[in-house]
Amino acid sequence: MNDFDMSDQDLEQMYQEVILDASRHPHGRISLTPDATEADGTASGTSTVLASHASCSAGRSHQFNPTCGDEVTVHVEVGHEEPRRIERLVWDGQGCSISQASLSMMTDMVNGKTVDDAMASFAVFRRLMQSRGAGLDDDKDNDILGDATAFQGVSRYPMRIKCALLGWEGLKDSLAKALAQDGAAMGGANDAGRGKTPPDNATEASDNQTSDNQVTDTEASDSEA
Repeated sequence: MNDFDMSDQDLEQMYQEVILDASRHPHGRISLTPDATEADGTASGTSTVLASHASCSAGRSHQFNPTCGDEVTVHVEVGHEEPRRIERLVWDGQGCSISQASLSMMTDMVNGKTVDDAMASFAVFRRLMQSRGAGLDDDKDNDILGDATAFQGVSRYPMRIKCALLGWEGLKDSLAKALAQDGAAMGGANDAGRGKTPPDNATEASDNQTSDNQVTDTEASDSEA
């Protein structure tokens, strides 16, 4: 018997209700306008993303799942002071209940957390998605996931795993862009003198800042292996 003292069928039903409720009342969802340039404030899909606060750097990522048509734009703002912290996380998009619920729970999990903690949470969620329905045994990991443990059953279905990971991939990409933007903006004044450079993954993401990203069949390959 599980920790809830419920049958597996009852637990699965409860998890489904948690996911459906989160998808019907999504946290962090807003209507995002096109990116705006710092130079003149005009709308442009290829411009630098503005942060709502001068003390933050912003990044934005559009993700698309061609398998079922889910798509999302994730907008994140990261504070300049160490440790780098997510000061604002919002998103806009449409898709199935799994993708929308995952985005909502992701927002609750990482908004206000440090970048390192957010990526650690992503790693835990990815392990859950690779568990093939078994879930995670570590109580600490389950505490990190909170309501997102409801996706345990989703991990049985590779096509649904893509839906659950869509927003997280957008978070990872938008964080890399925000950090790269910050490094580019501050490099001449500060980082050059200290020999600091943006993280490799942030630099790579910056080079592709205007391109859309797709979640492909490889996202579920680890689960199918």
